[in-house]
Amino acid sequence: MKSGLKVRADRSQAVFSALNEIARRDVLVGIPESASERQPEDGEKPGIGNAQIGYINEYGSPAQNIPARPHLQPGVKSVHAETTAKMKAAAQAVFDGRAGAATAALESAGTIASQAVKSYMTSADFTPLSPATLKARARRGRKGAAKELQSRAAGNAPDNANARPLIDEGQYRRAMTYLVRDKNANS
Repeated sequence: MKSGLKVRADRSQAVFSALNEIARRDVLVGIPESASERQPEDGEKPGIGNAQIGYINEYGSPAQNIPARPHLQPGVKSVHAETTAKMKAAAQAVFDGRAGAATAALESAGTIASQAVKSYMTSADFTPLSPATLKARARRGRKGAAKELQSRAAGNAPDNANARPLIDEGQYRRAMTYLVRDKNANS
């Protein structure tokens, strides 16, 4: 039995090349090494960078009594459908021979994911800050921390309304971004 299908050109090599092109690229969301450095406040010694702060906050540090406040992975997962659609668009663009459109779709996926992480940081219900952290922030002039300390002193339950975990000056949140790179890149 014949299918009636006629092959006019074998494009299998082009398809494999397109798949290889898209498969060798990564979209990474987080804090790149180039954006990890933090500006110390007046009188403060240089400390750890944004990438280290992110890791500690994502997974916690029992030794420093810091609870895990996952934000990177849940933030990216919150826009999975949108980023998947962009990745599919990138693959289709590669199949169509439109390398620029493929790169633009990957960049768009990165933008969507990094913005979602920033949004998650401001809206998630994290474990409230400890009294010691609030006192340190209040000493540095953070009005929200002082207000939260007053609220707790009045007998109210700890919450994040006045002083958000993960956000003090905003340096860490502003450093959150994405990179589109080859999978075998070193950094």
